[in-house]
Amino acid sequence: MLHLHPESRYYWFHGKTDFRKGFDGLCGLVREHMEREVTDGGLFIFVNSRRNQLKLLHWEGDGLAMYHKRLEKGIFEEPQRSVDGSSVVITAEELQLILQGIVLNSVVKRKRYVHYNRLSTVGK
Repeated sequence: MLHLHPESRYYWFHGKTDFRKGFDGLCGLVREHMEREVTDGGLFIFVNSRRNQLKLLHWEGDGLAMYHKRLEKGIFEEPQRSVDGSSVVITAEELQLILQGIVLNSVVKRKRYVHYNRLSTVGK
């Protein structure tokens, strides 16, 4: 079952992803283009060129897990690109909204206290 934890890191891959790739092929993209290791933690997000399919890759401590979703209608929104253009870190909340088809720019958030810890300040 897919569980999105607010303390986890979510890395969105910006680039062409061949959706015939499995675990090893996606791990190669993480290493070569995102310059990360899947086993270091986090969840890696890939979208096909038509943006109607999404794959999530995650290390669960004893092996890799993959979640694959195909939309029958519509497309997945892509978050804003980072400066280097290869990937961007998003929050669990943003990923949940993308999976539900909600446009991120249409969401209005009320002011709330946010306690920043070591994990949430990395990469900001």
